[in-house]
Amino acid sequence: MTIKLGLDTLDAMPPNVSKPDYQRALLSPGIIHIGVGNFHRAHQAVYLDKLFNAGLAHDWAIRGAGIKTYDSVMRDKLKAQDWLTTVVELDAKGLTARVCASMLDFIENDASTLIDALTDSQIRIVSMTITEGGYFMDDKTGGFNLAHDEIQRDIANIETPTTVFGLMISALKRRKEQNKPAFTIMSCDNIPHNGNITKRVVSEMAAAIDGDLAQWISQNVTFPNSMVDCITPATSEQERQRLMTLFDIEDQAPVFCEPFRQWVLEDNFANGRPPLEQVGVEFVADVAPFELMKLRILNGGHAAIAYPGALFGIHFVHDVMAHPLISLYLKKLVTQEIIPTLPQVPGVDFDDYFAVIESRFANPEVCDTVPRLCQDASNRLPKFILPTIVANLEQGRDCAGLALVVALWCRLCAEGDVPNSKISIDDPQAKRLIKQASMAKVEPAIFLQMTDIFGTLSSNNVFVKHFTSILDMLWVSGTEKTLEWYLKQ
Repeated sequence: MTIKLGLDTLDAMPPNVSKPDYQRALLSPGIIHIGVGNFHRAHQAVYLDKLFNAGLAHDWAIRGAGIKTYDSVMRDKLKAQDWLTTVVELDAKGLTARVCASMLDFIENDASTLIDALTDSQIRIVSMTITEGGYFMDDKTGGFNLAHDEIQRDIANIETPTTVFGLMISALKRRKEQNKPAFTIMSCDNIPHNGNITKRVVSEMAAAIDGDLAQWISQNVTFPNSMVDCITPATSEQERQRLMTLFDIEDQAPVFCEPFRQWVLEDNFANGRPPLEQVGVEFVADVAPFELMKLRILNGGHAAIAYPGALFGIHFVHDVMAHPLISLYLKKLVTQEIIPTLPQVPGVDFDDYFAVIESRFANPEVCDTVPRLCQDASNRLPKFILPTIVANLEQGRDCAGLALVVALWCRLCAEGDVPNSKISIDDPQAKRLIKQASMAKVEPAIFLQMTDIFGTLSSNNVFVKHFTSILDMLWVSGTEKTLEWYLKQ
């Protein structure tokens, strides 16, 4: 018989389910988190749950919040189960489940109510996972789009804002007026330099509203950078049914995630912080080396295996890793062309880190998909692959393996123009990519003429030579023979 998740059913949970060792009624809030999606509940919420289980920092519980329609949907689901979440870790050796109770409630999806909550002195940290698109960054300049209609609307009406940043600035304005201490703004989004980006958005908005307020924010608010990591698939009916089958729990919004999680945080907090180092969070002076390591090895590794996997017709990432050519290709690429571009990271052995990455990619329980990894490549490659190519060229090293990644992407894009192909190009620039890739069958360098994507690499003779010869090989000999060629080099 299944048990509906709730505070009154915790004692009835099966013995194979971990339950809170603390009384949630004795917790008090210290954090408001905006954007209560699966990743937050698999990551930050679990770290705090572990901290509370250790008998520590019970004044740092989370209040959830959100401003989008889907936030209201999540709120309704969690409210029906007393704000609890079942977190299932997808360990290949055996799945485990825990009930996470680190969130006290979820603030109503109402701007005025949220501003009141953000003004409360108990709240010392405001954290967020609002996705990369939520930061109003200009794709062309890479800077903050201060002229965006929503931003300009909030600047003109800061007492009734509609954006996340307007809401926080409005609350900080009240705190200043009421002589209350400021809160730390902590981005937990998977964006390099996320704290610096957040600071830029808030600072430029505040300066456009009130110079004195902007100065107060500059002097009192901190924006720690962070690196976050935990593969967390979306929840479907399949996961809800699986939870009931394996653990007898009825949860409308369970989270399934890999057992690995990492959080590296810049120790830069304006108004205190919980001692998360007690549960594995790494506090450092500079997050950048950790970000670069993850960006190039993990994200770059995902790109490297995704395109040959798609061309071979493989759907799941763990099956891609079981393909001997692809796994050997990844290992050679990371060892010879990615790791050498990285500065030393305190306390990290790159070979050990990569071994963990390999095991994560190969985990059959996660069921991560190749189509997901292939999405939005025109945006991802300039971040995950192209800077590594540039670094190798600048340092006089080879980049044939990385050129192969780009050539495989081009070859994959060309499939979008093949009648009855099973491959779909999921990218905002799909039509353009397909057209360029199709023309590249005759003249390979045409694909590189998209200078908004490739920048100076479009005219780098060494890279262009590698790319054109490898793309020709892919057309003539196919993916398998081309990978075999690379492994022999």
